[in-house]
Amino acid sequence: MKINKQKIIRFLLFILILLVVAIISIYFFRNTLLKEGIAKVEKKFSQDYNADFSIKKANFEGFSGLSMSEITIVPRGADTLISIENIKTKVNLFELISGNVQIENLELKNGFVQLVKGKNGNNYDAFLKSKTTDNDTIEKRDYAESAYGLITKLLNYVPAKMELQNIALRIDDMGKKTILRTDKLALKNQQLSTSLHVETNSFTQKWNIKGLADPRNIKADLKITNSDTTQIQLPYIKDKFNISTSFDNLHLKIDNIDMSFGELSIDGFTSVENLTINNPRIAKKDVVFNKGSVDFKLLIGSDFISLKENSQVIINNIKLNPYVEYNTEKDRVYTLKATIPRMKAQDFINSLPNGLFSHFQGMQAEGDFDYNLAFKINIDKPWRLTFNSKFNKHGLRISKYGDANLNKLNSEFTYQAIENGRRQRPVYIGEQNPFYTPLNQISPYLQKSVLTCEDPSFMSHRGFITEAFKQSISKNVSAKRFARGASTISMQLVKNVFLTREKTLSRKLEEILLVYILENNRIASKERMLEVYFNVIEWGPNVYGIGEAAKFYFQKEAADLTLKECLFLASIVPKPKKFMYQFDDLGNQKSNADRQQELISKIMFRRGLLTPEDTIGQKAPIYISGRARSLLRLKERDTIFRDTVIVEEPMFE
Repeated sequence: MKINKQKIIRFLLFILILLVVAIISIYFFRNTLLKEGIAKVEKKFSQDYNADFSIKKANFEGFSGLSMSEITIVPRGADTLISIENIKTKVNLFELISGNVQIENLELKNGFVQLVKGKNGNNYDAFLKSKTTDNDTIEKRDYAESAYGLITKLLNYVPAKMELQNIALRIDDMGKKTILRTDKLALKNQQLSTSLHVETNSFTQKWNIKGLADPRNIKADLKITNSDTTQIQLPYIKDKFNISTSFDNLHLKIDNIDMSFGELSIDGFTSVENLTINNPRIAKKDVVFNKGSVDFKLLIGSDFISLKENSQVIINNIKLNPYVEYNTEKDRVYTLKATIPRMKAQDFINSLPNGLFSHFQGMQAEGDFDYNLAFKINIDKPWRLTFNSKFNKHGLRISKYGDANLNKLNSEFTYQAIENGRRQRPVYIGEQNPFYTPLNQISPYLQKSVLTCEDPSFMSHRGFITEAFKQSISKNVSAKRFARGASTISMQLVKNVFLTREKTLSRKLEEILLVYILENNRIASKERMLEVYFNVIEWGPNVYGIGEAAKFYFQKEAADLTLKECLFLASIVPKPKKFMYQFDDLGNQKSNADRQQELISKIMFRRGLLTPEDTIGQKAPIYISGRARSLLRLKERDTIFRDTVIVEEPMFE
């Protein structure tokens, strides 16, 4: 027994001596090993990335200190990617032996990282290539492993103590330049402090960043403020996407990053004050979110990325619980769920972002509501679409309207279309206008034809058609472009009477909310809405209302229009200014226009809106006899019709 113990002790002593010898050898030959390591890195960059990696001087200082100077990475035939004048760091040798490299201390002086994209390519593409298998196919990405691997690698290279001096990130995207530069960045005792100079083609700013940064325990609590009283502007986005984004301050907190059972969870919080966004596709003026925050719970698996349901988004007093997921297990599937818990309607109205819902200013409401949305689409099978929207009212009532007074529909008023920011001539919606036509004086054929084309279920729906909306999304996803809309007559009416024709997110959101209020509060009858619709929509160049249209095309009253003429008028509602392209040089309707109108009549037959007797005498070709006929002759000389062809004096001031 004693012999065995002696053997074990001798063996352990032998192992210990070997370790000591190995450590001493590493210590004395570490500079040689360092040179060999640098040579391997240089070879890897040359072979894998077609780039030159060089370090002019590198050597160890003391037991674990490392000093390097003039480090560069230059892709061949492209601009320098990285250039650092001097790096000093300290590496724990025991961690180095175990393979878990964590930098303890880091000093960088005078350098930059530069991302350049030009007409002939960029200087970073080689470093973003996907890995391939032996069959030269792209490996399926494990989102959790990829994200966790990236995070841990980055954090391992972030030391517990760090000091950067005169370090910059430069971005040049086809001449759109952004520079982020710090004179000094210090990380000590888990506290980060720096001033960041921001320079772009359009502005220069100085940001202050301070707070907790603990890379070892994967926690952060940082605040970003401007050095003066102006708002912080986000660089690059304005020049690249024409979106101006600014805010007073930003708070970012990371509470937990954990990898378990093959899933990565990231919990955190971010808040912003006076977030201001300006883009002509969003709204005509600044959109301002006074206070906003996101308490996020991200979950990343091997084939999905999701924002969990216990996350919360707050916009002023609006609290929203979202669930968002992108899943690639079988197909590419997007899922969106959103819940607004029961809240006061007035709090919701008061919390709407300034500039996004200008027509709701001054609106007052009583009661509460809650809302639930469920949306799911398979990008590879877009016909498999789920869309459920449920708005629950609890004593909800609009007591005062804002700028968009929906009660106007029940009285006489003056309508002025706005095109390209310019008001068109006024049209009076009332009996003082000799062209105004009550619904009972509009040909039933025209009413049925327009409803068939534009909104077959208008008389029964509440402003929206869920199935049409689903089909619109499916078709647009399949076509990879906007190929089909889902506007109802209610939506068209609100857009014409209360809003503008601008194609902005603001206008569309206002349209949706106004239609809901109009239809669900029974502010105007369906018959009155349809009557106003026929009298305000554009039927041709500078032609508004069916009374003018009947005279313009056929020199008739709206009640006297034939089925053939009504089918024609219904077919041009989507693009009334281009009606002349339905006719050939002799003024005869083209075959494709005939087929379109025949299709409309077949649908009307199928729905029981027409009988065989209705088509008697309808074989004769359509004849344009009104002032519109002059435009058919103009088509031969000018293929691009201009709105100024017809100019009329206002009929009513």
